[in-house]
Amino acid sequence: MTIFSLRALGMVFAMLFIGGNAAAQTNGTVPAPSSVAGTVTHLSGLLRDRSKSGVNRVLAVKSEIMQGDTLITEQDTYARVKFSDDGEVVLRPGTQLAIEAYAYDAVAPAKDNIVLSLLKGGMRAVTGLAGQRNHDAVKVNTPTATIGIRGTHFGALFCQNDCGGVPTASGQTPSNGLHVDVAQGAIVLTNPGGSQVFAVGQFGYVASPSTPPIIVPPAQGVQVKMPTFISQNSNGSQTIGASKVNACMAQ
Repeated sequence: MTIFSLRALGMVFAMLFIGGNAAAQTNGTVPAPSSVAGTVTHLSGLLRDRSKSGVNRVLAVKSEIMQGDTLITEQDTYARVKFSDDGEVVLRPGTQLAIEAYAYDAVAPAKDNIVLSLLKGGMRAVTGLAGQRNHDAVKVNTPTATIGIRGTHFGALFCQNDCGGVPTASGQTPSNGLHVDVAQGAIVLTNPGGSQVFAVGQFGYVASPSTPPIIVPPAQGVQVKMPTFISQNSNGSQTIGASKVNACMAQ
């Protein structure tokens, strides 16, 4: 057999090997990494999703959220999402939340990387397993500061002349900028103006990307509240920032 024939035979075997691997991935014996970040668990009203490629869809309970998606709640809409690491977020009406990055591996903590971006509106969040085992693996970007977590349950509200009607302790409309409150653990707000840690029971405010985060008195703080029907499970096992006011007042 000539050298040319041997080379040709080797190429045939190589092609068969590659084809066999591709078939194995297709039939599930070698699963490809999943880009699913989470699932919608509670919903009232219209929740839209815009993919990284610009594809729009309307979501329902049990709809999957993918890495790169941007969630958009319409007027009167509250939505709750559970992520694959058991972290959760509840979104207010008029909110846009982008899933910039979502990597969670139960057996490889070093690979964890979760980056959310609150583009507008408000949310409450409970840290999942990724943030509990590696605080630096999870962060939430906002237009005025980055929120770092410390095993946390917190609220965040970004106002752009659109927070009229949001209930506050003072009864006044929240100022433009980022407002935060901490119910469990701690968070740290960081921007070019400085960095500030907020502990349980504290309230924070950041007026702009260049002004430092500050602690504000409880009487002047803004607590992001959610109606009970969206923040509490039917068995009462977990509550995420439930408010006793009705849904209309909570908006």
